[in-house]
Amino acid sequence: MMARPSNKEKILIVDDNKQNIEILMNLFKSEYRITAAISAERALKIARSDAPPDIILLDILMPDMDGYEVCRRLKEDEKTRDIPIIFVTAVSEVMDAAKGFNLGAVDYIAKPFHPPIVMARVRLHLDLKHKRELLEEYAFIDALTEIPNRRSFDHQALQEWNRARRSGQPLSLLLLDIDHFKEYNDTYGHGQGDQCLIRVAQTIQESLRRAGDLAARYGGEEFAALLPYTDQEEGCDIAWQILKNIEALGFAHQRSPVGDHVTISCGLATALAEDDVTLEQLIEEADQALYKAKRNGRNRVECFISGRHHPPDPEP
Repeated sequence: MMARPSNKEKILIVDDNKQNIEILMNLFKSEYRITAAISAERALKIARSDAPPDIILLDILMPDMDGYEVCRRLKEDEKTRDIPIIFVTAVSEVMDAAKGFNLGAVDYIAKPFHPPIVMARVRLHLDLKHKRELLEEYAFIDALTEIPNRRSFDHQALQEWNRARRSGQPLSLLLLDIDHFKEYNDTYGHGQGDQCLIRVAQTIQESLRRAGDLAARYGGEEFAALLPYTDQEEGCDIAWQILKNIEALGFAHQRSPVGDHVTISCGLATALAEDDVTLEQLIEEADQALYKAKRNGRNRVECFISGRHHPPDPEP
C-alpha cells in the first residue's frame, strides 16, 4: 500500500479579515503547512498553482467575489475540482448551506470558531481525500504487476487519441503477448509465472522513452504500450528494443518452441491525423498485427499500415 507523503498537508485559508486568518493559522500551524489569501482572485491563483492546497477554508462574504462564486469556479476547473472546500461563515449564514453543498463544498464551519470542532472537521476531510485518492489510484493499477491496468489504458488511450486528432501528431500503439505463456505456467508453476509477468511488465515500462508513454497490462499475459507523438518508424524501434530487453532477462522457458528463454510477440499500429480511422480501429489493427507476429513465428514485431500488414525492417 502506498504510504502517505511525509511532508505536511497544505491548507489554504481565504478570508478578507486578517484576524480570522491569524486565528486559523495559529490553530493549524503545528500540524499543517498554511497559506492564506485575503482576496478571491489571490485564492484562485494559489489553488491553480503548481503547489495547490490539499484543502481550502473559504469565507463566504468577501468584497471582490463571494465564496460561492469562488467555489463554483474551482469546481468547474479540472485542475482544482477535487480540492475539498469547507465554508467558514457566521452562524446566520449557515441557513444557506444547501447552496454551498450544491456547488460542491464538503462542510461548513461557523464563526466564532470552536477549535476542537474545526480541527476534527479538517482532519476528517483530509483523511477522506487521502482515501479517495488511494481508491482512484488503485482502481487504475494492476494489483500484480503494479503498472496501469486495462481501465487506465482505456482512459488514457481516449485522451491521447483526442489530443492526436487536435495536434495532427501521430499516435502509435503496441500490443505485446508473452509467447507460450500457458506452457511456461504448466512447467514452472503459477508462482513463477507471476514473477515472469511482473518482470516483463517492469521491462516494458522501463523501455519506453517519453514521460507521456504508457505501459499497461492489457489482460492475462498481454500488455499494451501507448506512444503519443510517435510515428511508425520510431514505434518499430521501441518495439524491437522491448523484445531485446525481454530476451535479456534470461527467464528460462524449456517448453517454448521459439527459444530456450521467455520471448514476446508485438503488433504495432500507427494512426496519423489524416487517417480516416477510429480509436477502436487502431486497437483492432494492432491486434491483427500481433496475430500476424504470432503466425509468423513469434518473437518478432509486425506493423499494420494503411489497411495492410507491413513487416518492419529486421532488427539491425
